[in-house]
Amino acid sequence: MSDVWVLGVPAAEKILRTVAVYGGLALLLRLAGKRNLAKLNSFDLVVVLLLSNEVQNALIGPDNSVTGAFVGAAVLVVVNSVVVRLVNRSDRAVRLFEGDEVALVKDGQFVDTELRRQGLRRADVETALRAQGADGPEDVAEATLSAGGSIVVWLRPEEMSANRGDVATILRRLDELEALLARERA
Repeated sequence: MSDVWVLGVPAAEKILRTVAVYGGLALLLRLAGKRNLAKLNSFDLVVVLLLSNEVQNALIGPDNSVTGAFVGAAVLVVVNSVVVRLVNRSDRAVRLFEGDEVALVKDGQFVDTELRRQGLRRADVETALRAQGADGPEDVAEATLSAGGSIVVWLRPEEMSANRGDVATILRRLDELEALLARERA
């Protein structure tokens, strides 16, 4: 019972293992593409679960202690926090770690070469388009897969919805025109 708190490997080795696995997984996910970030389907979820199991032994080594688990978890959180903060300070680093945004729909048409390259199906992109106010690709000026993995949609101007501010502006302008016409008649 007393071994529960005793590290099974030196702390430096534990830290090195954790940082190395973090770096390796970050590289693999970067090479796999943004599609994995855009939406996890059943297959992607299976891969993520298996990845966590696969790298577990590399992280813990011969150490099954609670202390070792906390050290590993703390290192993962700190390393991730540092990487995120460093990457977000530089557009170049963002492009290196996350890639550039990619057009999936342009002027109402799917960009099939990019869909294939990113491993996305038209149906998945159409779902994202509908969630952001489009009835289909014909309503879209451009839809991109962002560096972070989300799909961002810009509707064609004629497809954009008016909000209360837009309506208030139109009503105010109509009132001004009505007053102007009334003055000209008088």
